[in-house]
Amino acid sequence: MTLRSLLFVPGDRPDRFAKAESSGADALILDLEDAVASGAKDAARRAVAERLRAPRGRSRLFVRVNPLGTPLFDADIAALEDLEPDAVVLPKAEGARSVVACAECLSGNRIAAPILPIATETPAAIFGLGSYGEVRDHLAGLTWGAEDLPAAIGASTSRESDGRFTPPYEIARSLTLFAAHAAGTAAIETVYPAFKDEAGLDAFARRAARDGFTGMMAIHPAQVPAINAAFTPSVDAVAAARRIVEAFAAAPDAGALQVDGRMVDAPHLAQARKLLARMEGPA
Repeated sequence: MTLRSLLFVPGDRPDRFAKAESSGADALILDLEDAVASGAKDAARRAVAERLRAPRGRSRLFVRVNPLGTPLFDADIAALEDLEPDAVVLPKAEGARSVVACAECLSGNRIAAPILPIATETPAAIFGLGSYGEVRDHLAGLTWGAEDLPAAIGASTSRESDGRFTPPYEIARSLTLFAAHAAGTAAIETVYPAFKDEAGLDAFARRAARDGFTGMMAIHPAQVPAINAAFTPSVDAVAAARRIVEAFAAAPDAGALQVDGRMVDAPHLAQARKLLARMEGPA
């Protein structure tokens, strides 16, 4: 599935669902966790269930549930029984064991949906990142967060004064990126909180795409166009990738070839194939 932009929407604000979908986001994350106050959880569950029963638009509908092993999680899953979210976003995930436990709960409630773990929100989660390949068939992607982890360890912030991540959180980001690709699933960058900072968002999203992330989460509809643009390869990039693939197809025994005036070899071919798969694979 194509996942360039994933937009959070509070589950207790159904009045925002249509506007969120009109943003052009590839997926909406209907949130039952952090964006919903404790007294509004039941209303959020009802609103999300109603939206899942209604006709679908172009945006996929994901649901972020509350953390595994809590009464709130159990209530969320019960509210989704027999419904068909396109994926379940699992906060506070701690590796393959969390995915297996969540998948069993989904199956027990007749919910057929892959899981998108938020994979770095606890200290223990960092040490489980290498295990996601064991449960790749259950995954819709892998993403990370830079807010819960510093709170969990008593850090004052995850960012420098200029907005860059401090070294511990750069490590968490990088490990998530590699874990996603090792598991063969979508690598989703975390949110950019300053939604009015258009230049900062554009730079952040383009850096993520440069580094190998395949999509990014958003907290406001206005962020979606910039994110979609950053994660959509240009016409020239797609054409160049096709030329590399075609050149190797015409010379299958070659180790290296000259394409567009430069030498290319196996890593360039792999990169070209990945780009084309993202553009030409199933939507």
